[in-house]
Amino acid sequence: MKSRKLGKSGPEVSEIGLGCMGMSDLYGPADEAESIFTIHEALEAGITLLDTGDYYGMGHNELLLREALRGSKRERVALSVKFGAMRDPSGAWIGIDGRPSAVKNSLAYTLRRLGTDYVDVYRIGRVDPVVPVEETIGAMSEMVKAGHIKHIGLSEAGADTIRRANAVHPVCDLQIEYSIMSRSIEDKILPVCRELAIGITAYGVLSRGLLSGHWKSDRELSAYDFRKAMAPRFTGENLGKNLRLVEALRKIADAKGITVAQLAIAWVLSRWEGIVPLVGARKREQLRESLGAENVVLSAEDLKVIDAAVPPQEVAGERYSQFLMESLDSEK
Repeated sequence: MKSRKLGKSGPEVSEIGLGCMGMSDLYGPADEAESIFTIHEALEAGITLLDTGDYYGMGHNELLLREALRGSKRERVALSVKFGAMRDPSGAWIGIDGRPSAVKNSLAYTLRRLGTDYVDVYRIGRVDPVVPVEETIGAMSEMVKAGHIKHIGLSEAGADTIRRANAVHPVCDLQIEYSIMSRSIEDKILPVCRELAIGITAYGVLSRGLLSGHWKSDRELSAYDFRKAMAPRFTGENLGKNLRLVEALRKIADAKGITVAQLAIAWVLSRWEGIVPLVGARKREQLRESLGAENVVLSAEDLKVIDAAVPPQEVAGERYSQFLMESLDSEK
């Protein structure tokens, strides 16, 4: 697999990464054995970037990765870890903690769960609205000097926050949602990242399944699937409107002899060489389909056709519920 560098200060990683959240949380039950097989197949295919969070399954995802990586050489992979989101025993979200003490405490537990001495990229999952980002990054910088973190990243941060954080310590990448259906970063955030040579690790490249080409309007979601109540694009009339946009993309994909998912991932890859899409495959068959995007070349004309098929203003519903949207520094 070809590689890309995460910003001027970050590591060189595979041009497609594996997002592991769904193997532990938020998309309903997952098969743990299949998850481990999927991680193994990703590594065999040349994926080197694995993304997780200490709050994915309240530690389960990190423990899953530890098991999957058992016997592997640590230097083979770049582990990207998010921290800061707090949850109670029921799984409810109860806030963000970006205090310096929380940085160090969270990191200590992450290192133990992953069974490693360092994390390749460490980032707060959401910007803490009451703790200056300079304080959070300052504590992370101390952990870089101590050797426990190799690089510092951000997640869902706005343009001003990116500048402030980068002034304290070089930021290698911003993790943020970016897809054919989610393009809000193109106005202010992407230009700042280009200017400062900060990479993008893009999650939600398939818009949580909408752009997979496999979503059905009558699909039943489990009670534990966050899309049921916190993702407006999957509810009511919004879903029907969005699936019609997907069908427009299917015609483009069919003409190129590829799948809708491959078209969507290739689109993200085409936007800038500093972007690494994270595919959230939970099964080997999903991973194999996603990896087919690496060989898809989109011409300038292809990109125009895609833009015409899915105008941003035609996408129905926000990417999160109103409450969650209000918590995003990137949307302010």
